[in-house]
Amino acid sequence: MKRLLVMTLSLIFVLAGIAVAKDYEVTKKAGDYDVEVKIDKNPPVVGDNNIEIEIKDAKGGYVTDAKVVVEYTMPAMPGMPPMNYKADTKLDGYEYKATMNLSMAGPWNIVVKIVTGDKTSKMKFSIDAQ
Repeated sequence: MKRLLVMTLSLIFVLAGIAVAKDYEVTKKAGDYDVEVKIDKNPPVVGDNNIEIEIKDAKGGYVTDAKVVVEYTMPAMPGMPPMNYKADTKLDGYEYKATMNLSMAGPWNIVVKIVTGDKTSKMKFSIDAQ
């Protein structure tokens, strides 16, 4: 009886944790911009991961006239060359959206490139795909 109760409570806690799991979020500066990136899986996984990017200017207004590209790379490892990929984004309201397809588990370096006019700003961060 105790064992059944413990297993039931454990299952409830696991399911509750899944139900309230948040997106993977990173907020950083990129030049004059405040950039917030959300990935729909936390932690990111091998395969498709949807990414949403919000960009605000120094006055707090949304930037909707930029070309935004997401570059994601895995560094070279013994017996394996580096992997380099790029995803163009599409503007949807105030968010730039794209899908990253991570080909294997491990460390990935992400660069969000923001081009407005003749100016390019970059936001860099790392993830560990599961």
